[in-house]
Amino acid sequence: MSDSENTNTTDSDDSQDDAKAGFDSIRQISPYGAEYWSARDLYLLLGYDTWRRFETAIERAKIACANMGEEVADHFAGAVKMIEVGKGAQREASDYALSRFGCYLTAMNGDPRKPEIANAQGYFAVQTRRMEQWDELRESLAERAERRQQLTEANKHLNATAQVHGLERHSFGRLHDAGTKGLYGGRSVHDLKTIKGIAGKEDFADRMGLEELAANLFVRTQTEAKVRNEQIRGSDAIVGAHYEVGAETRTVIERIGGTKPEELPAEPSIRPLLAQRERQSKKQLPQQDGPTLFDDLGPSDDDKPQ
Repeated sequence: MSDSENTNTTDSDDSQDDAKAGFDSIRQISPYGAEYWSARDLYLLLGYDTWRRFETAIERAKIACANMGEEVADHFAGAVKMIEVGKGAQREASDYALSRFGCYLTAMNGDPRKPEIANAQGYFAVQTRRMEQWDELRESLAERAERRQQLTEANKHLNATAQVHGLERHSFGRLHDAGTKGLYGGRSVHDLKTIKGIAGKEDFADRMGLEELAANLFVRTQTEAKVRNEQIRGSDAIVGAHYEVGAETRTVIERIGGTKPEELPAEPSIRPLLAQRERQSKKQLPQQDGPTLFDDLGPSDDDKPQ
């Protein structure tokens, strides 16, 4: 790279750093925790000398927002701001509370001849994409947490039904080991943790992705239904039924060309999100006076049901 290219790259990086510092310095947080920018603060950073000219860019941005199917008010909320009019006097002036996406659209519809606009376009494009990726990650984690909780409930229902049909309490471990071995081709939870690089103390199900959780949930619910519908009784018969459903599920996965569950990668642990939800639930729900229907049914370690 030539000296001139190095200089251009350095100047560009410095401009982006300056833009980030400037835009971050005027970012505000609403009482509800949402970030926003005052258009009255923003227009000076974007190189405009009058509010009237900047409003033209905002109007174009609002049209672009509507054409993209977005709710304009979500990104361009009308507001007022006190501005100085000389000698310490102030008056109310129209303003907009802009979301990050609203700022990006405004920059994209601004005067392209202004270097400040070019810097703003780069800054808000990158930051908006980062926010989109974070939102996508949060949605994925929330879906995994929901599926994980469904699996916990399915384990409890299977335990309860199995016990009603004669499964002895000391056989709960055998029951869930059988389902795991059926689904995972004879492998135990210990074997699977080794294969997937999961620490021994971690809960195996907390590291499952959506596809793997779905397969395990299907095995639990269908075994519980099979035991109930076919009136299967006795520990050995129920344990055998769980293995059978797991093995049949594995066969279907292989037949349709799906990924074998032991070959699915371990995902980041969902445990912190589950713990957060549990804390929130305890704050919202009244304390129970006695045990629930499923209390103390089966192993306390969630690894057992996997």
